[in-house]
Amino acid sequence: MADKPSRALVIYGDGHAKLVSPLHSHLHSFASRASCGFLSLRDPPDAQETENDRRIREIAQLLDAYDFNAAMEGYHTELNINRDNKDLPVPAISQRFMDLRAAMFTNCPIVGSFASNLGFSVSQFSDLIKRIHASVDPNGNFDSNAIGLELLKLLGFLDGEVLEDYDFDLVFLHITPDHKLNDEKNGKVISTDINFFNKLVGGVVNVAHPGSLVASRLHFSVVLSYGAVSGGDQHFSLNLNSFAETNSDLLLLRPRQSYTMKGGNILPDIRHHHPMLIAQWQEGVTRRDMAMRFCFDDFRERGGNLAILADRFLYEVAFKLWKAPKYGA
Repeated sequence: MADKPSRALVIYGDGHAKLVSPLHSHLHSFASRASCGFLSLRDPPDAQETENDRRIREIAQLLDAYDFNAAMEGYHTELNINRDNKDLPVPAISQRFMDLRAAMFTNCPIVGSFASNLGFSVSQFSDLIKRIHASVDPNGNFDSNAIGLELLKLLGFLDGEVLEDYDFDLVFLHITPDHKLNDEKNGKVISTDINFFNKLVGGVVNVAHPGSLVASRLHFSVVLSYGAVSGGDQHFSLNLNSFAETNSDLLLLRPRQSYTMKGGNILPDIRHHHPMLIAQWQEGVTRRDMAMRFCFDDFRERGGNLAILADRFLYEVAFKLWKAPKYGA
């Protein structure tokens, strides 16, 4: 535990997990120094789920608003929520986590609207580019390092120092692999594919390098999801022994895994395959494990965290910011 509250940066690659290759060295380097594991997800309640529905379902779990959102859609009637209320019946993030100030950058309008309803200060990713051009040398190059510097500036990290006057405690980036960003000043089109994502992670680590003041106060999370997955695709399974999982007698002897439960209740809709991949790092705070590559197999065999329910992610981050008690304590 740090002697001062951290400030958090979360970069979420929505659909990037299946695109990582051995060539993406920044991601693998980050995994080698981070604490790695999985975030389990729920199955979609509707087999005809659209891509926008999937994006909201998954980010709602990351922000622990899934149950409320599902009830608003008419799936969790036991919560007895008034669906005529257009606002999500969940307190703003600042109310839930001791005045936590949170920002989100995304170029997906439906995700931005959802996050805004949860109390995030929402901006388009293109606005981040404009901020960078307004603050850097006009003759300088726009690159991943510039993005990293701008993100960290919002958290009060500037020129290697930790400022006491800053804008946000948490900055969350939502990135899809199929979006194009227009850098109008330089006349360029920037693709937010896995190569962009890889360089972005490298840019942040380059600023928050080990031994720096920034590294000791920045809690950095990189989350990758697989995007749309068919129900019949059982690859990347969290079940270590498929025979035990299908044999009813052996299944009775195996304790229920914590990633399948919430509030002491067993969740019937957990998807046991294609979880989100997560790597987290803060110097002197997170425990380094044996994972060396940012991939499912390495996380399962050598990662230190195994799987937790995606709904618990935000609480774990808020705890590092001294904005929530330790979950389970």
